[in-house]
Amino acid sequence: MVNQPAQNERPPEGIKLTPEQEKSRRARNIAIGLAVGFFVVLFYAITVVKVGPAVFNRPL
Repeated sequence: MVNQPAQNERPPEGIKLTPEQEKSRRARNIAIGLAVGFFVVLFYAITVVKVGPAVFNRPL
């Protein structure tokens, strides 16, 4: 059986972040997103260089 709260009980609200923490979290998320994007572009470029530019001149 699952332990469910009574009808009149509220679920816990969670952790409240300060504005400084929210700003820091957003900046960190943007930095991680940019890093992931950079690595995607880097791996794509390395793949094109290793395979050669002729990969674009193939029949579809």
